[in-house]
Amino acid sequence: MSVEVFLVEDLKNIQSAVAQMLKGLGDFRITAAVSTEAEALGWLEQNPGSWDLAVIDLVLEQGSGMGAISRARRTSPKGRVVVFSNFVTPGIKAHCLRLGADAAFDKHSELRDFADYCAELAAPERSLPSA
Repeated sequence: MSVEVFLVEDLKNIQSAVAQMLKGLGDFRITAAVSTEAEALGWLEQNPGSWDLAVIDLVLEQGSGMGAISRARRTSPKGRVVVFSNFVTPGIKAHCLRLGADAAFDKHSELRDFADYCAELAAPERSLPSA
């Protein structure tokens, strides 16, 4: 069974790179990709529970991914919410986790950790990772 991914990322080249990386890791399918906070909030409200993994950038074309974290958690309590951004400091990570993220990774320094986390999600016989 494929892992349905909701991607919140404003840069099309990063959307494509994340999609390709996930495809290489296992059975992932991008259900939707949006580039603004408003689009993310609207899509989450209209599609509760229709995703397994939300990958959220914090700095968007319009708005912030912060609002999408708590909305994602509320609309799909069983889904995994992962922040993948250039701005994940220890303080930002702690804030994201308080908002409801399951994990937060820096795009540059924690790419391998992000990939490992996602690969675990595609392996249902193993327990879900925490970060």
